[in-house]
Amino acid sequence: MNAMRLNKFLAASSNLSRRKADEAIAEGRVTVNGKTAEQGQVVQDSDDVWLDGHSIKPVAVITTILLNKPRGYVVSRNGQGSQTIYDLLPTEYQQLNPVGRLDKDSSGLLVLTNDGRLAHELTHPSHKKLKIYTVTLDKPLQPLHHQMISDHGLMLEDGLSKLHLERQAEDNNYAWAVTMHEGRNRQIRRTFSALGYTVATLHRTRFGPYTLANLASGAIKQL
Repeated sequence: MNAMRLNKFLAASSNLSRRKADEAIAEGRVTVNGKTAEQGQVVQDSDDVWLDGHSIKPVAVITTILLNKPRGYVVSRNGQGSQTIYDLLPTEYQQLNPVGRLDKDSSGLLVLTNDGRLAHELTHPSHKKLKIYTVTLDKPLQPLHHQMISDHGLMLEDGLSKLHLERQAEDNNYAWAVTMHEGRNRQIRRTFSALGYTVATLHRTRFGPYTLANLASGAIKQL
């Protein structure tokens, strides 16, 4: 490990999310070289980091896995009563962090890793990583609405949403393949909702260089 922000180090080397790591630092539960840690602090390999009285060692091995997330699972360590993706993971993968999100009602390809460089490459807007989803609507998509979404885009409260749509079958206006290069919160669902449609199912099949292929629901593949 080279120099790394403390919250990122804790997220990679413990079972804390980065937000929970920030909370632990703020609450004085973390020390570095015997001194109470500070927000934004940077640590090195040689630093002695402790959390709640336990020594935290840097992760020695970079691990990345693909998970075919089933519907009904929350992409979080705290499901607030719901099952989380960590209920699906063996012990050796419990410290991995998800790259991006899929909402509880969505399924499909999820990347988890302790490689901060890979996570940044996949999620930073400047890299514009390709994402492909299969979507089923509650009613047939009208040709005008197809054109609005694909050609012009729809203005949502957080900016323009433009998606590329391809029909899954020639005579089926319910099921579509959706291609995008960004990933704002619930963007696909909100785009269709703005035109009066409800997304019945949403399943991610590709994220950057990774594809779901024939990975079964709930199954894991280590890269």
